[in-house]
Amino acid sequence: MFQLKFDETKCFACETNDCLTKCQYLKIDPDTAKIEIKKIINKKDSFVLHECVTCYACEEYCPTGNHPFYLIVQRQEELNILPLPDPLIKRGIRIGIPFRGEPDIQEIKGPALNLGVFSSLATLTRGKLFEGLTLMSADSRKMFHYFCQLMYLHFGRISVINERLEKIIETIAAHKVKEVVHFHDECYGTYTSYAPAFGFAVPFKSIHLFEYLYNRLKELKSEIKPLNFKVAYQRPCSSRLSSDKYQFVDKIFDLIGAEHVKREYVGENALCCGGTILGQKKKGSRQFSLDLQKKNIDDMQRAGAQICVFNCPACMQTIGKPVAKKGMMPVFMSDLCRLAIGEKTS
Repeated sequence: MFQLKFDETKCFACETNDCLTKCQYLKIDPDTAKIEIKKIINKKDSFVLHECVTCYACEEYCPTGNHPFYLIVQRQEELNILPLPDPLIKRGIRIGIPFRGEPDIQEIKGPALNLGVFSSLATLTRGKLFEGLTLMSADSRKMFHYFCQLMYLHFGRISVINERLEKIIETIAAHKVKEVVHFHDECYGTYTSYAPAFGFAVPFKSIHLFEYLYNRLKELKSEIKPLNFKVAYQRPCSSRLSSDKYQFVDKIFDLIGAEHVKREYVGENALCCGGTILGQKKKGSRQFSLDLQKKNIDDMQRAGAQICVFNCPACMQTIGKPVAKKGMMPVFMSDLCRLAIGEKTS
């Protein structure tokens, strides 16, 4: 029912093939890129399908917005090229089943806050910054009713997302909510990138957490005391689906008096946390991930960062401790903003 809207002519006419040539993990020259993208379009095997680390970045690199990453994942499933070992895929799919029992639907007046699967992080959304927002569910037993399912892009399983997403959208819409602030980039990307790419109707407006925080901080500007910290931002893979919202990282830092340090692996050139690579089955993937993490964290340290700012809980779980061992404090963006208005964080 739901099909990827992909325009082959855009790829064939593309002169740069940035989606592949800009990849930081696969070294692909322009001539090879043209050959391999044609293979992928024509449903033929390509080394790209085997070596992709599922970092989402090609979605941002594509100059025509033609969703090359979604196409790669779709082909991985069609050709049974599994990015993770089959037992991990099956276990992950079972864990994320969203509808064991019916959710408790109550009408929400005003904007809602969607924590998705991260109900345990409700403490990050306390205080003045989040006044006026209603949590959809902070109940860990109900969290999977709001789980966007986009995680399964890392599993090479487009079909699982497409089987479940429509009902998840219906569950959110049943609250009669018009605006939803999404805590996680992946949830925001689901409803603003993935859903339109596959033809899902989304009857509510999605707001990125960082855009919301920036606007709320402007309202509380008189309460802000400049932090005077040097910070590095760990950009999650799913933020590649909403690259237009990345501007709010620097806007927030400027507003709260945090210096975003200049470093090599930042913005479009950012490195992922390496978490999904750790579980991949190809030889040497674990060492590759550890080397990637070291390169990323050493870059933060060389730039003089005192704090590493996270938005993705998976990134925090993966490299939060290694960051701390290097003398940088790992902090969620929402907590950093709360500190700027004088609130204590947990």
